[in-house]
Amino acid sequence: MSIRLKGFRIGFRASITTLFASVVLFVGLSLVYFSFDRVTSIIRSAASSFIDKVAEHTADRIDAQFKEVRDAVEILASLPSIQEGRIDDPAVHGLMTAMLLNNNQLFNLYAGYADGTFLEIDVIDRAGRAFRYKLAAPAEAVFRLLEVRKAGNGDERIARTIYLSAALAPLAESSAAANYDPRERPWYVDAFDAGAGILTDPYIFFASGEPGYTLRIPIKKGRLGVVAGDILLSDADALLRTQKLGRSGVAFLFDDADRIVAHPKMAALFAQAPDGTAITLPRLSSVYKSGIPAAVRAWRTGTLSQQFFEGDDRRTYVASFRSIEMASSAHLHLAVLAPLDEFFSAVLAQRRFLFLTALAFVAAALPPVFLLGSVLSRSIAAIAAETDRIQRFEPGDTAARHSIIEEIDHLGRSVFTMRKVVETFSNFVPKRLVQQLIETDTPLGLGGVRREVTILFTDVVDFTAITELADPERVMFYTSSYFGVLSEAIMASKGTVDKFIGDAVMAIWNAPAEDADHVINGCSAILACQEANRQLNRTFEREPWPAYKTRFGMHVGNVVVGNIGSADRMNYTVLGASVNLAARLEALNKTYGTTALVSEQIKLRADAHFLFRSVDRISPKGFAEKFPIFELRCKRRTAEDSDCALCDAWEEIYATLSATNLDRSIELLEDFLHTYPDDGVARYHAEKVRQRHDERIRGQQAL
Repeated sequence: MSIRLKGFRIGFRASITTLFASVVLFVGLSLVYFSFDRVTSIIRSAASSFIDKVAEHTADRIDAQFKEVRDAVEILASLPSIQEGRIDDPAVHGLMTAMLLNNNQLFNLYAGYADGTFLEIDVIDRAGRAFRYKLAAPAEAVFRLLEVRKAGNGDERIARTIYLSAALAPLAESSAAANYDPRERPWYVDAFDAGAGILTDPYIFFASGEPGYTLRIPIKKGRLGVVAGDILLSDADALLRTQKLGRSGVAFLFDDADRIVAHPKMAALFAQAPDGTAITLPRLSSVYKSGIPAAVRAWRTGTLSQQFFEGDDRRTYVASFRSIEMASSAHLHLAVLAPLDEFFSAVLAQRRFLFLTALAFVAAALPPVFLLGSVLSRSIAAIAAETDRIQRFEPGDTAARHSIIEEIDHLGRSVFTMRKVVETFSNFVPKRLVQQLIETDTPLGLGGVRREVTILFTDVVDFTAITELADPERVMFYTSSYFGVLSEAIMASKGTVDKFIGDAVMAIWNAPAEDADHVINGCSAILACQEANRQLNRTFEREPWPAYKTRFGMHVGNVVVGNIGSADRMNYTVLGASVNLAARLEALNKTYGTTALVSEQIKLRADAHFLFRSVDRISPKGFAEKFPIFELRCKRRTAEDSDCALCDAWEEIYATLSATNLDRSIELLEDFLHTYPDDGVARYHAEKVRQRHDERIRGQQAL
């Protein structure tokens, strides 16, 4: 094989050897040729771009954290219970604790009203051990609930403190005269100012001794008041410490008053305060002398978000600044900086070594490259000759050509396959048409790929009958506990709880995170939910409270996965016929007296791990054909002999149900029900078979 350029011809072996040597030598010589200033300029640009990307990414993450808190506070402010000042509503308490668990940067959530009424829920351990010690909270306590309400017609108010477990069970309670008035706090008073933002100025929280903000939103309907939450910046400190900025790089948050709000070494900065003085946020000028304060001033007066400056240690730094959008009312900004020499010191030290190494590599690699070029040349030349013969429909090699180079080996086998295809086609169509097919290069693309997701629906049997006459507070408490244990079981099996619909739960697998075993994990979640439900019902019996019996329906299929809603409020969910089928399967449990119904697709994917039994063939609305459904019984490896015996006996009977010998089917079903009198599936089919039998007798009598 050779390369031609206007009559000039060079062999492949020589060309690849020359090209290899030229490229390596060019790279090596270029490292020497480029001056130090040129190398510095390139690396300055790369360092500036890197720092800017880090700043952008970090600012976006911090902004998202503030947005999550704002959304949570807005939701609370829109609740009727909050607007009406019903601070003892268990549903509100459950929602507030869920919001606190989902927002690690939140220390607490609270609402204050114009009459002095106040509701607050804290995550105790987020304020540190000292806070728990100060409260003398029980060891199992996770939350502190504080209610302040008026006592009588005067100004006297009573504060009620309740310590709650992770499951929101009360652990301890106390009451005393209230010494806290939300109406006197700046977060309450300033919230009603015309130009007030949603964030307060930063300050040191009394409970934790750490800096943070209060995010507050006035209640727009109902009683006059404010809903707020305290944002701990320790989470931001941890985030800033994770940024990979070399040995000396740093990222920190500051405001327009030049106060450092969050810093990877915030604890050390606080330790620098003189003994006996109040702890305040450190100033830029007290931590850094001239370099960084000057860079901040230049950024405020200029247009560039990144720049170079000389630091206090006489080193050149590259910095990038960003404003936190959600914290605009608090004028919060991010600074990311690192010494420039840490980006290219290793490159400069290794520049001569790289050049010498390149020369040595060229010298050592020339013989094997020459040999490799020879091998490649022979193989490629042989394959090229074979393709020429195929194009002319001439006889060629009867076996595929092999090579030690994987790509050439694939090419040889592909050419051999192509010869067989051409020879086959040439027996049925004109050879010219075959030539055109070979020469045609029309790419075809298939669109419409959807995400495969496993969907689960649950429902509580006779939930309305259980709860319609019960105390609403107890209904919300026990139902929240029920949702809690089911959610934990689903999430432990890598599932995502999509939504709660009344007393029902909708969950999905393989979205948003990919899960190769999503069907198996979904089945495991059903069994885990059943066990968790049994354990919870034992607790309910001791309360006493009626047991919750749960039914499950599961299907796997392609659906549309994504966010729906508006530009500023979205919901992540799944849409499609597969979702409707999963919901339908859950409802069919009532018909068959079962607990967990799954589709055939679930059984086929998980049959090796779980024990199923046939239930029926159904044709739900929206589906053209009937298809089988199954009951999920248990895991195969833990199945008891009785479970296996029931399934084996039932499958033998189920196989006869479509036969014409109805008397035999009735006999088998009656024998089965004699052994398993409470089996709902058998009772259902026994009734259906008897109806068919009676209809047949009436038809025969009519004749």
